[in-house]
Amino acid sequence: MIVAALALCLGIVLGSTSFSANATETPAPTPTPTAPGDFTNTYSIGGILRDGDTLVAGAEITVEGDGFSETATTDDTGRWSVVVPGKGDYTVTLDPDTLPEGVALRDPDRSSAEVSSTEWQTNTITRSFPLGVDTRQTTGFFEQFLQRLAAGLNFGLLIALAAIGITLIFGTTGLNNFAHGEMVTFGAIVAWIVAVLLGINIFVAMLIALVLGGVFGYVQDWLLWRPLRRKGVRLVQAMIVSIGLAIALRYLYLFYIGGETKTMSVGLSDAVVLGPVRITTGSILSMIISVVVLVLVGLFLTRTRIGKATRAVSDNPSLAAASGIDVDRIIRIVWVLAGALAALAGVMLALYRQVSWDMGFQVLLLMFAAVTLGGLGSAYGALVGSLVVGLFVELSTLFIPADLKYAAALVVLIVVLLVRPQGILGRKERIG
Repeated sequence: MIVAALALCLGIVLGSTSFSANATETPAPTPTPTAPGDFTNTYSIGGILRDGDTLVAGAEITVEGDGFSETATTDDTGRWSVVVPGKGDYTVTLDPDTLPEGVALRDPDRSSAEVSSTEWQTNTITRSFPLGVDTRQTTGFFEQFLQRLAAGLNFGLLIALAAIGITLIFGTTGLNNFAHGEMVTFGAIVAWIVAVLLGINIFVAMLIALVLGGVFGYVQDWLLWRPLRRKGVRLVQAMIVSIGLAIALRYLYLFYIGGETKTMSVGLSDAVVLGPVRITTGSILSMIISVVVLVLVGLFLTRTRIGKATRAVSDNPSLAAASGIDVDRIIRIVWVLAGALAALAGVMLALYRQVSWDMGFQVLLLMFAAVTLGGLGSAYGALVGSLVVGLFVELSTLFIPADLKYAAALVVLIVVLLVRPQGILGRKERIG
């Protein structure tokens, strides 16, 4: 019943997606028949031959393998293609003597390229042969460090927006909400629908996502978490419920928007060069908004009556209730705030890495790592932990493969907790 109600809430936002997506789909090309009446797939190896910006025509390229041999000649657009018998191992060779006068291979020893049978994930494989002088600019370690530093700061601020919601919920209820990643995804999808499909200004879309994210958090607490609290459900059972809710929401998103990555094309992809750092306008906007919102959240928690009451409930709910604070009302406000911040983080993440149905789940572990690293229940700890995680994730790519950068951040989490179990800004607690 609860999932159905949430689905109805999401359907109001996501219902138009399937119609817009279907209207923009491009029909798949009809496969080329290999014989009359035979529409089985064909396999080909091809590419484009160019010398800088000049397309090279008239060059001969031979494809050989398994008793097969055929030569193709590049056309006026530099393109060449050879249809091969099937998936297999082939050798692709460019004849340097057929290149136009004044054009030569960049590396004379690399006139051949291999194609392995294990590469055939699609029907077409491309091979290129670099020509002319290498004009690519190489960057030194210091320039790469500054580039990664900027990316890490941006990513850390994005994580902080969402992680503060996690730590506020944990502080006031004791719940580790594993559905928080789906709240992040919700904001990204809303922004994509409003800004891309409906063509509304991105700042308006951001505001709509912020409001609907808060509504989403309110609905979750109203339909699910408040009834569970009143029934006295233990935290372990509630955590398992949050895992089930996360899975249900994730596949609800998949049902509505599909599994393809959606491009957040809102005109904020222009590059800005600041010395050795190259950054997009979307990333600059994201960092500015993140800093402003985080400062406002800090002022809310320290300067307003509701913020002070939130901190009191986080410190000791029983004492706060005895002092006349409406604990249920504060928890409801925390859920609204957490939902709004998560949705805004989703919009920022969409500008940074596009939109997908499981994007929140992909960074969920990093959000928990940031909260734990900074100190459970501490909003400022979540901010510090997020910055540490974001910076380490991006800077680690200077030394390790990019595929391992998330794992490296978790290793740092383990090391810090071994030295300081309460986290960076967490408080020591007496046991026993």
